[in-house]
Amino acid sequence: MSPTESELLFTSHHPLLFSLAYRMLGSVQDTEDLLQNVYITFSETETGDIQNKKAYLCKMVTNRCIDRLKSASKKREQYTGTWLPEPLITENRPNGDPAGHIFLKESVSMAYLLLLQQLSETERAVFILKEVLQYSYEEIAEIVGKSSTNCRQIFSRAKRSIVPPKEEPQMTEKGKWLAEQFFGALASGDTSKMLSLLSADASLLTDGGGKVKAAIFPILGAERIVRFYMGILSKFPQDMTYSITYVNGDPGLILYAGKHAYAVLSLHIEDNKIKTIYSVLNPEKLTHIT
Repeated sequence: MSPTESELLFTSHHPLLFSLAYRMLGSVQDTEDLLQNVYITFSETETGDIQNKKAYLCKMVTNRCIDRLKSASKKREQYTGTWLPEPLITENRPNGDPAGHIFLKESVSMAYLLLLQQLSETERAVFILKEVLQYSYEEIAEIVGKSSTNCRQIFSRAKRSIVPPKEEPQMTEKGKWLAEQFFGALASGDTSKMLSLLSADASLLTDGGGKVKAAIFPILGAERIVRFYMGILSKFPQDMTYSITYVNGDPGLILYAGKHAYAVLSLHIEDNKIKTIYSVLNPEKLTHIT
């Protein structure tokens, strides 16, 4: 296969491969690095005898994801505070994008990705391929190197072990309005307005990774969340600016200190209230945010 042919084939399947790897790894940067490695290997591989090149690429990505997750498991266990996936900005994915359904048909929300972390590496691969990407058990068996019967059992076990989060339409102007109102109330110190926007049983999860100050444990309850934010408001950078966007399919905010991303917030909305705030502050997880 010539470089041009391999590049065209890889490019055509890139959204699928990115979706698979990002859900497996929860890291935009690791996903991009892994896919670059897959592309280099694929372009140097004799593929004439490979009948299903898409499945072959998925197998390459899956195997590398599993290897990377296993090697990173100890590091994850030693992670300081709450671990959250690297935020994926989904604002600029138009409705007409033929690959859009791969990202948005099934959620890439923080809540969904955190549920996937409960699964083993192989369970996660089988679950994503079946539940999210709608592969048949025969196709999954080819990708993960197990029998279709075994894959069916793995999927059933994974399906029983996680309960998907309540999903509501998030890609609406209402969601953006809630995000903007919330940050406006925070910036002005309007605690009453903040409380009116939060569910009474709302939760806040912050990921500083030990690199910056962040809450080690989740903060539960609207009043505690408001007190927490009021306590750190004076510590925000003086040149703070923000933009409203969609983060992992949910309404969100990017906070900037000067030209650099300072934090990315993803807001999960239920019943027109902010139910969960996922706040990523670890600077190592924000280098891809512009």
